[in-house]
Amino acid sequence: MKKQRVSIPVRLGNVTVGGGAPVSVQSMTKTDTRDAPSTVNQIRELEECGCEIIRVAVPDRQAAEAIKAIRKGISIPLVADIHFDYRLALAAMAAGADGLRLNPGNIRDKEHIKKVVYEAKTREVPIRIGVNSGSLPPGKKPGRSIAAYMVDTAMLQVNLLESMNFDLIKIALKAFDVPTAIEAYRGIARKTAYPLHLGITEAGLPRTGVIRSATGIGILLYEGIGDTIRVSLSAHPREEVFTAYEILKSLNLRERGPVLISCPSCGRSESDIVGLATQVSNYLQSVKKPVKIAVMGCVVNGPGEAKAADVGIACGKGKGAIFKKGKVTRSVSESDYMRALKAEIDSL
Repeated sequence: MKKQRVSIPVRLGNVTVGGGAPVSVQSMTKTDTRDAPSTVNQIRELEECGCEIIRVAVPDRQAAEAIKAIRKGISIPLVADIHFDYRLALAAMAAGADGLRLNPGNIRDKEHIKKVVYEAKTREVPIRIGVNSGSLPPGKKPGRSIAAYMVDTAMLQVNLLESMNFDLIKIALKAFDVPTAIEAYRGIARKTAYPLHLGITEAGLPRTGVIRSATGIGILLYEGIGDTIRVSLSAHPREEVFTAYEILKSLNLRERGPVLISCPSCGRSESDIVGLATQVSNYLQSVKKPVKIAVMGCVVNGPGEAKAADVGIACGKGKGAIFKKGKVTRSVSESDYMRALKAEIDSL
């Protein structure tokens, strides 16, 4: 894994993005922002899941003004997602938004941008330049790739903001097509030191969207690119937060909650490994400590293959072996597998 790209730190509420800070996890509400109580309830649920930055859609003035009530009811930084109307950005900041997301493909009038930048600078509100492959401004030159044009678009906006003496900038270059997104992020990483927000947009339902997101975001993080991530899924946003942490945990970038190591099972297995692993996974949902638990289907190889686990079980015919850090500590009967694992997990 490559060393993380050195980026300029940007403060978003109580969270630092970039500058060597841990890669932060964010999501976006799926409630009607104008319904402040429902939005607050969803954000609080996401806070419990580990969400560190939340974004809300601001389609109209009523939604912008609702930010005031929402902000009072939550603990994490709130980013207002603005399209087309610069006045909504002004209203969102006045209501207490900690950050803005602006799409340069949708707000193009320099005078309007100047008004937003002036207010953001006064209030010290960072702006994320959110370039999306599906809503680029006109002007792409023939032969120029979509990814290259995304970089061009972002840099034009960066230069514009810098010309207004504004540098509280984050950048996102999102695409549904994973190779396009990877090419775009690699390109922008070579041109600027501002922190990068990673994501694969419109990734889809969890079954396929998790894979698409993990592939794109994972490759970039492995290359040291990325300071904050959002997984976009057609599902409850807690699934986005869960997936984001699993991506970070798989690369040893963050620790949050337990890790389940389980073998896929095969014809040698003499126990219901899939069923037991599912039970353990459900039980671990209430565990907050970053422990490693293993469910293995082979008594001979299990402890060795999962020696990184804090505690695990290697199942055999009628009985299994409880092990810790690869060392067998005792045997248990098949009827006691789950009970024994729960006791060991609780002891941790």
